Amino acid sequence: MAVLKDATAIVGIGQTPFAKRLPESERALACRAILAALDDAGIAPDEVDALASYTMEETDEVEVAKALGLGDLTFFSKVGYGGGGSCATVAHLAAAIATGQATVGVAWRSRKRGSGPRPWKNTAVQLPTPAQWTRPYGLLRPADEIAMLARRHMHEYGTTRDHLFNVALACRNRANQNPAAIMYERPLTREMYMNSRWISEPLCLFDNCLETDGALACVVVSAERARDCRRTPVYVHSAAQGLPAQHHGMVNYWNDDPLTGPAWTAARHLWKHADLAPDDIDVAQIYDAFTALIPLSLEGYGFCARGEGGAFTEGGALEMGGRLPLNTSGGGLSEAYVHGFNLITEGVRQLRGTSTAQVPDAATCLVTAGEGVPTSALLLRN
Repeated sequence: MAVLKDATAIVGIGQTPFAKRLPESERALACRAILAALDDAGIAPDEVDALASYTMEETDEVEVAKALGLGDLTFFSKVGYGGGGSCATVAHLAAAIATGQATVGVAWRSRKRGSGPRPWKNTAVQLPTPAQWTRPYGLLRPADEIAMLARRHMHEYGTTRDHLFNVALACRNRANQNPAAIMYERPLTREMYMNSRWISEPLCLFDNCLETDGALACVVVSAERARDCRRTPVYVHSAAQGLPAQHHGMVNYWNDDPLTGPAWTAARHLWKHADLAPDDIDVAQIYDAFTALIPLSLEGYGFCARGEGGAFTEGGALEMGGRLPLNTSGGGLSEAYVHGFNLITEGVRQLRGTSTAQVPDAATCLVTAGEGVPTSALLLRN
């Protein structure tokens, strides 16, 4: 891992508009985001020789390479488990570049979740083995599964709906500052939150991420080359993936402790190979498909002790000027939900000093992928 520490940098980011419904195909959106990221970096498409994306990505490497006129590809990879793969796409590129397998890498995610079908509606396909232990018993959607973890955390540690509201409010407040966010200029109040309809109790409407069409991308190069790129480089200081023993997606049925999820495994590896600790982090972009994932992640990544994730959110801790400013573009709850890739691009903006909700003098940022599934994380610094 010493080979990877600060050896590469993100030098370009790009995104399309976000909306409930966009007319373009996922491939067209992917190409637009990638071209924007390359232009941001000042790098020509034919210099790209590495690609990384998600296994759930509908647009493959061949289509992207042909459409954009990329060069010969010497590295390409895909990472599984939906939102758990976001940070790993960057980590794979960093490893390839640091070890000489490639020179210019692009990671991306393009998705039409807002206008597309819900994956769990297809009842004609045989359930994968894990789902056979959940869906017949009413856990049809990710929201149902995470609701079980949320209820258990409430039962064991006294976490409340007010704690979950603190998460939703922090993300919405940042989206209100971000013209690109779907929830821009749409404030959230406690009354709105508490009176909203249930999605899967104890998770209400505002505990759930948005359904979004859109695409994002970033460009990774060596630290040496990054010095000559158009933008201020943001260095990949540490990276990790995490899949704990006997893991069972979302619900963690077979773990000795269901509330010790993949974040705990990823975090141990992430901090082990870093010169930083949780107290050194200026701003965090923590995966927020559901508000309940934030307390679990705060504990897993070491910002507070076990069972204190709910209490950590009190007193404006996640707001600007708080202990840990969170999801400063609005995150998946209020900016856009594109499997967490917007958390990476917002981490880059924070360390460039160009965020719409800029943390003063931000020099370090934690970015995490989905908790509850095999996950990944990045420590970024400027």
